[in-house]
Amino acid sequence: MPNGFSSELLHNLDMDEQNLIKRRMNVLGSSYKLMYHHPVEFVRGDGMYLYDAAGVPYLDCYNNVVSVGHCNARVAEAVARQISTLNTHTRYLHPAILDYAERLLATFPAPLKRVMFACTGSEAVDLALRIAFSHTGADGVIISEFAYHGTTMTASSVSPSLGQSVPLGQHVRTVRAPLAYREEVADVGLRLARDVEEAIDDLERHGIRFAAFLADSIFSSDGLASDPAGFLQPVIEVVHRRGGLYIADEVQPGFCRTGDAFWGFQRHHIVPDIVVMGKPMGNGMPISACVTAPDFLEQFSQCRYFNTFDGNPVSIAAAAAVLSELQERDLLKNCRTVGALLKGKLQALQKKYDCIGDIRGTGLYWSIEFVKDQKTKEPDAALTLAAVNALREAHILVSTFGLYENCMKLRPLLIMEPQHVDQFADSLDCVLERLTVQQHAVY
Repeated sequence: MPNGFSSELLHNLDMDEQNLIKRRMNVLGSSYKLMYHHPVEFVRGDGMYLYDAAGVPYLDCYNNVVSVGHCNARVAEAVARQISTLNTHTRYLHPAILDYAERLLATFPAPLKRVMFACTGSEAVDLALRIAFSHTGADGVIISEFAYHGTTMTASSVSPSLGQSVPLGQHVRTVRAPLAYREEVADVGLRLARDVEEAIDDLERHGIRFAAFLADSIFSSDGLASDPAGFLQPVIEVVHRRGGLYIADEVQPGFCRTGDAFWGFQRHHIVPDIVVMGKPMGNGMPISACVTAPDFLEQFSQCRYFNTFDGNPVSIAAAAAVLSELQERDLLKNCRTVGALLKGKLQALQKKYDCIGDIRGTGLYWSIEFVKDQKTKEPDAALTLAAVNALREAHILVSTFGLYENCMKLRPLLIMEPQHVDQFADSLDCVLERLTVQQHAVY
């Protein structure tokens, strides 16, 4: 985890922080990681901000879980009301899950008219792959080269971004992300389609039949590939021609984030066979889902599927409240208009600082790629990490991502307003001015 805390930095913290971290180390599994060189203890949240133990507000430009705001009143009230009334599971009749399912499915194009719930995005990905394997009778999967799709055994086997210690499945092949910045690519969509076809050929040469292409619709962990809109069309054509299903992972680009459409795949004018969603769905409550067409469930319906907590009334209440917030506050429009302001600020910073090699994204999801040289485009992971940690000290939350870990991930809450854009841009400007001066002093 590049933007993770190292115990070697423990001596830099005050005694209260050191004691808290030592307690973590004594009771929690070592795979749990803290963010930033100087970890933060938060005690409450409100809207766009998280507050530390001293009451200092931090502008949250990273978390896509609480997409409609920290401690959103409508969500909190809905959860409190339902948990004090009833919380069971899907083996009993309850109208709330049907009301929400109908509203959710109304945001999808035909024939995506069936939904199955889970608790996490990882579970939803796992379920989607089971459906694809059941329908096709095959198990070959193709993903992007630095994808992240979850942490279950199945989902981690299709998540190369988890690192070398988490092996990919033998039935998995990777393809290059549709990014044009580092290579002269006339059409990233056609290149991706060719790569997918070659990966299918390779699977078949090894006796593995092709089942599914699984992709985050904005290729988040690869460093963000958003444009040009429509580049996924030749890819889905190849997938279908070769007998596979197209699975759109909408955990990150879904629920209005791109500003162009409710779902990320809609920017590309395609209709996936299966769609998975998670994190922002319940604004912090554990709920996820897998949406597909009835035909793809025929074979899978012979399997028993039940998850004790999926679709429980409390999580459904949270999800319903989130959907109401998105629609009634027109947060799709907010992502589009505020995202345009953010884009303008980022472009201005790119002109000012040579260390910014590329800016890409849409709506309220952006990647700032840092380089050592504009011509060679050599990645500058060290500067990226320094900038992220300097922003943390300036009370702005962002992180790193991408194959070379030289991209700053800017993924603010969907309720971001113009003053928040100014706060972020001004802070980043100050940080980069200081860091670039320090770099020049070193050289």
